[in-house]
Amino acid sequence: MNPVTIGIIGIAVLLLFFLLGMPVAFSMAFVGFVGFAYLAGLFPALSLLAQDIFGEFSSYPLSVIPMFILMGTFAFASGISKRLYETTYAWMGHRRGGLTIATVLACAGFAAICGSTAATAATMGKISLPEMKKYGYDDKLATGTVAAAGTLGILIPPSTILIVYGILTEESIGKLFIAGILPGLLLSLAFVATVVFLCLRNPALGPPGTRVGWKKRFTATAGIVEAMILFLLTIGGLFLGWFSPTQAGAIGAGGALLIGLGRRQLTWRKFVEAAKEGLGTACMVIFIITGAVIFGHFLAITTIPFRLADAVAALPIPPMGVMAVIIFIYFIGGFFMDSMALVVVTIPIFFPVVMKLGFDPIWFGVIIVLVAEMGVITPPVGVNVFVIKGIAPDIPLHIIFRGILPFLVALVIVTILLVLFPQIAMFLPSFVAR
Repeated sequence: MNPVTIGIIGIAVLLLFFLLGMPVAFSMAFVGFVGFAYLAGLFPALSLLAQDIFGEFSSYPLSVIPMFILMGTFAFASGISKRLYETTYAWMGHRRGGLTIATVLACAGFAAICGSTAATAATMGKISLPEMKKYGYDDKLATGTVAAAGTLGILIPPSTILIVYGILTEESIGKLFIAGILPGLLLSLAFVATVVFLCLRNPALGPPGTRVGWKKRFTATAGIVEAMILFLLTIGGLFLGWFSPTQAGAIGAGGALLIGLGRRQLTWRKFVEAAKEGLGTACMVIFIITGAVIFGHFLAITTIPFRLADAVAALPIPPMGVMAVIIFIYFIGGFFMDSMALVVVTIPIFFPVVMKLGFDPIWFGVIIVLVAEMGVITPPVGVNVFVIKGIAPDIPLHIIFRGILPFLVALVIVTILLVLFPQIAMFLPSFVAR
């Protein structure tokens, strides 16, 4: 069999392993190793396997992953997430749909110090869902809002998906982070607009909560200062070129740790649990990247990515039409694959196509994240939906999935805007380029 046929078989086997529930990292590493061994020989494959594992595990750029993940876990253990919600609740809770608006804004704030959708949804869900239940909020609106707003965790920097994308494509992680700021704010506003629209149509969906006095509002606002300091220190430092992404993550993790110690909320037990959770997540991501590199070398030797790039570039349709097809493939793929797995598997295939067509790789990274966000709230995978189901076991899954539909429309609209107006993502990075 020729290399292309072997490559197609390898991709099919990989998807089969995913459906069978085999861990993503080991699936990619196994298929990549066996495929490379079949095409190039056992000893070259063994040599490449050792080289890839050593190279990735000793890679300095990968050290950015545990730093930012620890920043998020330490921030949660320090109570920053709860104070964020209290702040947004104080200002928005008395309005119709105000608790859901407060949840969206709190998720956006927490996303600025946590790069995970599941962590953002789980953290804010535990805090906000009991409050919304208390005031008689519609189950679809309550659960759909938390599941959808949790997706902001991988768009607003720091983002684990953007880190992985930057490592796999060798693009600047700092520029990717900065490119995600305006689209993240735009998506947050789109989610807020969705809540307002739904509650205008049917006020019974989100009854107003208790009105808080002005003094208490300003007092509660102090709770957002810590998150703003961490965000400005890390992302602002990247923007100004004061330090590298890894240094930014380390400073952010250290800052979250100091905040918890200063407020005396970070006990020894919470510290150990946060460190274990953060390091466990970081190890999982690093294993996935290593598996993706091994699988990528197998795909390279099959020549599939380069043939595909040449074939697509020769199509009698404009480049934006090709981009629309790629986005649609990512959208469909998100139905069946975890967002991280989807990105690491497809980047070696589609990135050469994108570069061949002349699209900006930073902009494409933000587009991928937006489409990956759709995958974490759509069936049958819908990671965030299952996270919310775990927090609210009495609410049926189909109710939660119905609740995310209006927010999915908002996600699609923002993605279209970003495709039509790339400057939304590229405006801030253009200042860094100078």
